[in-house]
Parts: sequence; structure tokens; C-alpha cells
Amino acid sequence: MKNPDIPSNEKQRLAMLKSLEVLDTLAEERFDRITRLAKRLFDVPIALVTLIDENRQWFKSCIGLDINEWPRETSFCGHAILGDEILVIPAASKDLRFYDNPLVIDEPKVEFYAGCPLVINGYRLGTICIADHYAREFSKDDCDALKDLAKTVEFELSAVQLATQDDLTGLLNRRGFSL
Repeated sequence: MKNPDIPSNEKQRLAMLKSLEVLDTLAEERFDRITRLAKRLFDVPIALVTLIDENRQWFKSCIGLDINEWPRETSFCGHAILGDEILVIPAASKDLRFYDNPLVIDEPKVEFYAGCPLVINGYRLGTICIADHYAREFSKDDCDALKDLAKTVEFELSAVQLATQDDLTGLLNRRGFSL
């Protein structure tokens, strides 16, 4: 198993993630709606909105798993945030990075994975991802659909910050002080 590398801008990336004040918050329908849509659209048992914290992958929305976080060093999403494009793993048991990963050899027995980085203010903070227990292909149309869902998640993650900060100064506006 290959642990994901740490991005060169990790300190700034984590500061941006923490500024969203979303880690360890309750489930929200606006994110759950997107993961339900991903599950149906791609016909997969697992769909997640993940955020990559310092030592963990935390799930803002999770369908198909009974947990809300996973160690970063064994996460597929830790690899996905290293690039700008969707990370597609058609057959994890045949991929040198993942063949002996606990997520592959034990429950939930992930064989297929596709994760699109979630980018806020230039920082890749997490992913919207899907997984299946069986190997499968992922077409260009599938990639385009996952990118569209990622843009929706990015908008939702940014919405509170956009509504409470002054565009010019970045300081809290009146609405930001009243929350």
C-alpha cells in the first residue's frame, strides 16, 4: 500500500479547510442530497463528500458506510486531492497503490473508486467520491457528471463563507456577526 503524499501547500490547505468551520459538524440535507444523487446516478453502494484533515478523511456526507471518518494514510481521497483531475481506480486489487489497502482487502471491500477534488479558493480540500465492490469502467460522460456534482458541493461549502464575508476585505460582514 502506498500512503498518499502530503501536498506542498499543506499548511495553507489546512488553514483554508478549518476556516470553513465544517469539520465535525452534523449531517446536512444539502450535502446528503448530493451523495444520494451520486449513488443513484452511478449505481454504486458508496457515495461520500469527504474532507481531508491533517490525519483523517472526514465524511461530511456518507452513504453506504457506517463510519464518519477514516485514517488519511489509507484513504483513496488522500491520493485524489494531489491532482486536479478525477482519480479513477477501475480495479483497486490490481493497482499497486491500493491492492493491500485495508479498504480493499477488508470491509467495505472497495474495488472501484472515482473521486473528484473539491477546490475552494485554489485549495483541494477533499472530494466527492463513489466506490463499488466490483471493478468497472468510468467514461468521459461519467467524469463530467462527477465534476458537475463536485461544483455543486464546492458551492455549498463556500455558501456560508460567501454570505458572511465582505468580498473586498475578507472581514466578517453584518450577517457574519449575527450568526
